[in-house]
Amino acid sequence: MMIGTATSVSVSAWEASASQALKAIARNEKMKSQVQRGEGLYPLLSSAARRFVVGETREEAISEASELLLKGYGVSLECIRENVRDVRDCISAKDEFLAIIRTVGQANLQSTVSLDLSYMGMNMDPQLTYEHLLELAQEAERYGITIMISAEESTKIDQIINIYKRIGEQYANVGITLQAHLHRTLHDYLDIQAYPGKIRIVKGAYQEAADVALPRSEELNERYLDIVEMVAASGRQISIATHDEAIIEKVVKKGYLQQPNVEIEMLYGVRPERLKELKDEGYRTKVYVLYGVEWYLYVCHRLAEHPPNIYKAIEDMANFYAETEKESLY
Repeated sequence: MMIGTATSVSVSAWEASASQALKAIARNEKMKSQVQRGEGLYPLLSSAARRFVVGETREEAISEASELLLKGYGVSLECIRENVRDVRDCISAKDEFLAIIRTVGQANLQSTVSLDLSYMGMNMDPQLTYEHLLELAQEAERYGITIMISAEESTKIDQIINIYKRIGEQYANVGITLQAHLHRTLHDYLDIQAYPGKIRIVKGAYQEAADVALPRSEELNERYLDIVEMVAASGRQISIATHDEAIIEKVVKKGYLQQPNVEIEMLYGVRPERLKELKDEGYRTKVYVLYGVEWYLYVCHRLAEHPPNIYKAIEDMANFYAETEKESLY
């Protein structure tokens, strides 16, 4: 018994340490640059990234989304963008999301489109970001597509909410992501209650100070469930975005997933077998599908979120050299 307890503590400590290291690596521009320039390293790590990112092109993403829709899943599509430093990059990002909306809409695929407002220019010009999102919302409304504003660091939340509220005065097809770990989130939820749009609830993946956010803990799980209960009870459309089995068991037990306004959402490549079980049980499920060449930061965060995924990454890299064919995760 003592051995088992010690092992559990050791594994927990290793996972926490690995998580912190991966988050630091994610923000290391020098390491990222070395990965991208390495003729042998880039394709090797790219093979591991393919567990979490469907490919580098829009066509690959649409193809995978079509397959998932045929299997009965909902889909949310996003192009991964990083380090948007000038207006031209922001316009390019906006144009890519316009292309996603039009491609999905013209193909009559019932998909959500997710995006970070920082990629639309928020860090440089919030008004430009508002104008970009307004253009996207108008185009998405034509096709009955929902746009979801993704989560970002706590320092950006005020701007994100202000832009969301301005858009919400005109369009009901734009939703927002709330991070349960932030101490401010309950206030933010009350602040946006009068505005339309789906709400996605996540724990929060960014490193934040203790006076800003809760660490991963039972207290965080309880806060997450409290927020889910409030939003679900309001009748508003809600996406419960989690891979945490303790939370999944509780939302199933409480009957939230039986409500017509509730879905459960997981990232592509993370616990696909569990999401399939939930789909087969008749619950509304959604896969968050990402694509793009800027996968480095995203993959580091996915490994940090659940360090045992490192073992799968190593397996994927080994399979790359064995030239094994990728099988469907779903």
